[in-house]
Amino acid sequence: VELVESGGDSVQAGGSLRLSCVASGVTYNAYCLTWWRQVGGNEREGVALIDSDGKTDYTDSVKGRFSISLDDAKNTLYLQIHSLKAEDTAMYYCAGQPTVGGYCPPTNQLREDDFHYWGQGTQVIVEP
Repeated sequence: VELVESGGDSVQAGGSLRLSCVASGVTYNAYCLTWWRQVGGNEREGVALIDSDGKTDYTDSVKGRFSISLDDAKNTLYLQIHSLKAEDTAMYYCAGQPTVGGYCPPTNQLREDDFHYWGQGTQVIVEP
């Protein structure tokens, strides 16, 4: 499985972006798909997830501004971001993991070690 992100850019605060994550080599139909972000050498923070049933969850700091979605036909995971803030500046990663029944834990319980497949990241810079 290969995940490739794109869509990162430098934008003004208040602007919008749509990040994409194209998956290839996928053979599973039950999964947990996630978006993470990392600032410098800090730990990655899970910000959004979607499970096989389409259920979504978000970390509190992005609720109402971020929207995760999946286009099965295109094998592409999206993260739509509105009302960008300076604190959204980070490298954004998608990650996926096949799971039993497509289960995802709540976003605040996501652990990096539980995800085997990661993209290379796409940089988002929000200018004040």
